[in-house]
Amino acid sequence: MNHFSIKDVEALTGIKPHTLRIWEQRYGIPNPKRTATNIRYYDDEDIKLLLSVSMLNRQGHKISKITKFSKEDLSKLVMELTLNTDDNLIQVESLTAAMFNLDEVAYEKILSANIIQFGLEKTYLDVVFPFLARVGMLWQTGSINPAYEHFITNLIRQKLFVAIDSQPKNLQQVSKKFILFLPSHEPHEIGLLFANYLIRSRGHHSSYLGPNLPMDDLTPVMQIYKADYMLTVLTTPIASQTPLHVSRKLSVDFPNTHILIAGSQVMQANIQLPRNVRMLYSMHDLIHLLDHIRGN
Repeated sequence: MNHFSIKDVEALTGIKPHTLRIWEQRYGIPNPKRTATNIRYYDDEDIKLLLSVSMLNRQGHKISKITKFSKEDLSKLVMELTLNTDDNLIQVESLTAAMFNLDEVAYEKILSANIIQFGLEKTYLDVVFPFLARVGMLWQTGSINPAYEHFITNLIRQKLFVAIDSQPKNLQQVSKKFILFLPSHEPHEIGLLFANYLIRSRGHHSSYLGPNLPMDDLTPVMQIYKADYMLTVLTTPIASQTPLHVSRKLSVDFPNTHILIAGSQVMQANIQLPRNVRMLYSMHDLIHLLDHIRGN
């Protein structure tokens, strides 16, 4: 069972601590537990309840009425709301609830409805990545059991694999060639998979090498593939694989290749880049670059 602090609850649900305490006093929801040292904490059931309450409350339902719904009625109302709104925040919170319920059916309904209405690219940019950012901090601090992360990220990956596989393979000679990889001890590949989808959806070639690849192993691949661009994502803080170290090594090893580096570690970097290296601070930066390449 996960244990959440009141700050964790705010990060996951958007409910301010002051509001949460008022709800507890007036309506008895949620019912926080106490540690042996009398520190309050919340569990999975509290989070699921508060996500539902928060979504319905923002849509105009009075808290006094929400608290009278049964769990079944509450779940039904939330799913109806999720499938009939274009509010990205509600979609994010619904995915969070699906994660805590280990509910693959709900996840599939939410994501498929968004993809049908807005397309895969917009759904991932506006819903999936904000969802991952919201809970990612809690995963890193150990507030959430890693099993939840594995459950939801594997489902997200599956959607991307299908979307990537559906892209045309016979591309024009003028298309650019990309190599995509994650260096050693870097397992978080959703961002790289989405980048692969973006590249192929815009008519370019890509060779996807996946996670945990030693950078020295790139040389024989490049001798055969001769990529115009190389893209990697740095998420995990590793002393030997800082943006500075990675950018310098790749620049020296492949001086005639455009090196693209993205990921959360890039956000914190303030370094002098080699001439052929470019930092991507968001997926929108990659989209802008791909559209610029296609336009030339």
